Amino acid sequence: MEKVIGVVDYGLGNLRSVSKALEVLGAKVILSSDAKKLSEAGGLILPGVGAFKRGMENLEKLGLKDFLQKSLNRGIPFLGICLGFQLLFTESEEGGEVKGLEILRGKAVRFSKKIKIPHMGWNQVEFKKDNNLFKEIPDKSFFYFVHSYYVEPEDKDIVISTTDYGEEFVSAINKDNLWAVQFHPEKSSELGLKLIKNFISIC
Repeated sequence: MEKVIGVVDYGLGNLRSVSKALEVLGAKVILSSDAKKLSEAGGLILPGVGAFKRGMENLEKLGLKDFLQKSLNRGIPFLGICLGFQLLFTESEEGGEVKGLEILRGKAVRFSKKIKIPHMGWNQVEFKKDNNLFKEIPDKSFFYFVHSYYVEPEDKDIVISTTDYGEEFVSAINKDNLWAVQFHPEKSSELGLKLIKNFISIC
C-alpha cells in the first residue's frame, strides 16, 4: 500500500529535495501549506532552512501551528529536519528570545564564537540508543549539516544521537510519534535516503 507523506510548505526549506527523496522511495507526497490537504497524509515532515523567527511567523500566519500540534497529539508520525527540528522547542536565541511551537521543552542556542559558523558539511552521528529511525544505519555514520544553532532539550531521554563540532550537541531526538534531526537526510546520499525510508516505514 502506497504511503502518503505530507511535506509542510511554510515558505522556508528544502522542499523540492525532501519531496524528491520521498518520491524516489515510492511514497506519495502532499506538498502544501493547506492544513486540510496535509491532514490526509499518514505522516508529516517539517523541513526548514533559514531564520527561526520567520519560520514561526510563517507557520502562525498560515494557521499551521495549531495543525501541527493537533497532528502530533493525534499520534501522526512526524519528522522535523534542521530548522524544522529547532522549531519544535520552547524558544530560540536566534533573533532575540523567540517562542517556538513549544511541543518539546528546551532551547535553540548558538554555537560558541570560537568555532567556524555555520557548521557546514559532513559530520558523524553517534547513536545514544537504538531507534527505528536509524534501522540498518551504522553508528557514527556521516550526514550533511548546515546550521549555526543547535537544541538543548530539557528531557535528555529523548536524545537518540549526538554529534561533535568543537562541542557535543544533540543531532537527533525521538519522543513517541515525533522524530527530528539537525542534519539534512535529503542531502546525505544513500544513508540519508535510508533514514527517510525508515521514516516512511514508521508511517
